[in-house]
Order: sequence, then structure tokens, then C-alpha cells
Amino acid sequence: MLKSLLSHDLPRSKLLAALLLAVLLGLAFTPFLFPGTKALNVAAKILIFVVLVASYDLLLGYTGIVSFAHTMFFGIGAYGIAIASTRMGEGWAAVGTGLAGALIVSLGLSLVIGLFSLRVKAIFFAMITLAVASAFLTLASQLSDFTGGEDGLNFKVPELLQPGTEFLEEPFLGASIDGRFAAYYLLFFAALALVLLMLRIVNSPFGRVLQAIRENDFRAEAIGYRTVVYRTLSNVLAALFATVAGALLALWLRYNGPDTSLSFEIMLDILLIVVIGGMGTIYGAVLGSVLFVLAQSYLQDLMKLGAVAVEGVPLLSQLIAPERWLLWLGLLFVLAVYHFPSGIVGRLRQARSEKEQGR
Repeated sequence: MLKSLLSHDLPRSKLLAALLLAVLLGLAFTPFLFPGTKALNVAAKILIFVVLVASYDLLLGYTGIVSFAHTMFFGIGAYGIAIASTRMGEGWAAVGTGLAGALIVSLGLSLVIGLFSLRVKAIFFAMITLAVASAFLTLASQLSDFTGGEDGLNFKVPELLQPGTEFLEEPFLGASIDGRFAAYYLLFFAALALVLLMLRIVNSPFGRVLQAIRENDFRAEAIGYRTVVYRTLSNVLAALFATVAGALLALWLRYNGPDTSLSFEIMLDILLIVVIGGMGTIYGAVLGSVLFVLAQSYLQDLMKLGAVAVEGVPLLSQLIAPERWLLWLGLLFVLAVYHFPSGIVGRLRQARSEKEQGR
């Protein structure tokens, strides 16, 4: 059953399997293990980034397409929920309408971008997507009557997901059973289902063709596959998954603005996570997102503790000052790329393969 659930794409490394199991259990029981607003927000961000990064890996890792427009589809999903909830009021009808509208817009845009741009060389496609994403960001900032402009949109989610909704008067095993609790598990099960669906896609005959195109698109075309069609479908699927991730973000934050879902910094984060986790592996998106978001959220706090411990030491206290956390995050990224050139998942699988061959 586990093999069927994972589409016969098992971790193939005991250490990797243990890490994935730890991540799954950690995220499943976060409200009970780590009570507190910050821990819950970090776990929710991890879940959203797992879906977002895995969807981008469909493009970069499995098809070999470099796109800078992925945050545009992420933003469309978030704006779909935000605009529908603002105009229609709180309720599941607004959520459903917003999500459906966002998916239709993403489907149309990704289809047009795919059909018109994927016929050009990779570098030109990347530049075209960058231009389209920049134009969409500018449009979202300027259409203030519709999108809230730079201020963004605050809105109410269905009552079931509102923090003020209490299902139990007393905490259960240390966790408050309220609307925030329900929203977290909505994100958890949605992310789990989407990751399993993406695993199914990349391990299907369709996914094998995408990998063949990534390895040698001329050879794939020569044996009869219409590569433009497959690349366009990959672009559409990745866009739709990113749109759902954006909708989950909006439901969690109950707010959306240009910097929240359309920022180019998010695109850089996605690229870093794909490289750290390992391109062409859905599991890489999971481990990469966990490591990156944890480092981004807690590295500064750790450096504050370190700065107190070495207070008075001239050079060291300056080096680990909390305001220099971005410097150390960049250094950690360089070290991760140096020691894991094929990503964490790729390195673990390679080590397992070498061990089996040595027997």
C-alpha cells in the first residue's frame, strides 16, 4: 500500500526515509509538540512552500525549463481568494469561487505562455517569463481599486477557519482546538494530497516523457513525442499547483499583497530550496523547504543567543551579531551546494547506490 501511495518512488535510502518520516510526524503534530503562534506559522509556511517548490520542480527538475513567472501563478491563487472574499464576504462560496477563478486565469495564462514561448530557446523563455511576471507585479500594485494596491487586501475567511472560533473550551494535549487549528490541518492535508498527486504525475508515463525531454529533447522529438505539447502541459500543471499553494497562503494569512505572494524574493527562495533539496526529486522539495524555512525563521534567534554568550569578545561578537543572519544564511547555502551538488536527496540516494554497488 505504501508503494502505491508513493507511486513506487520510494526514498531508496534509510536515512532519507527516516528524515521524511520525521518531517511528516513533526508537521502532523506541530500544534501539540510546539504550541505557540510562531511555531504554527513556521510549520504552515513550510507546508505552503513544499507545494510551491515541488510544483516548480515539475518545471525545472523534471522538464528542464527555467521560468521566473512561477510567483505570478502563486500570486494569482492568493489574489483569487482575497478578491473573492473581499467582494462576496466570508464563506466557502467565496473561497470556492476565488479558487476556481484563479485556476481558470492561471490555466489560460500558462497555456498562452507555454504555446508562444516554449518554442524559443531556454534563455529567451526565462527572459520572457521574467518580463511577464514583472508586468503582472506592476499591474497588481497599480490596480488599487481591485487588488488593494501596495496596501493589499485584508479579508475574513469562513467561520470554521477563524481564530475566534473555539471548538473546545479547554486546550487538548496543550493545543487550542480553534479555527487556527482547523486552518492548519486544512493546509496539512491539502499539502499531503498535492505532494502525493505530484509524485503520481512524475512517476507516470507522462512524467517519464518529461524526464526524457529534460535529458535530450531532440532525441525525444525524434522518437515521436511532440515536445512542445509535453512542455506546455508541464507548464500548465506547475502553474495550477502553484495557484493552489497561493490560495492556501491567503487562507492562512487572511491577507494578500504584492510583497506577500508576488515578490521576486520568493522566486529566489524557490530556486535556493530546489537546489538545496535536489532537483528532479519531489522529496527534495520537502527537505529543502523544511531546512530553508527553519533557517530563515530561527537563525536570527540562535545568533542572538550566541551573541550573548560571546559578548565582549571583539571580533567574534561582531561576526555573530543577529543583524548579520543573512550573511550566515548565504554562507550555509554555499556550503550546502558545495557538499551536496546534487542536493540533499540526490546525495543520499547516491551514497546508498554506491554502498549497494560496493557489496
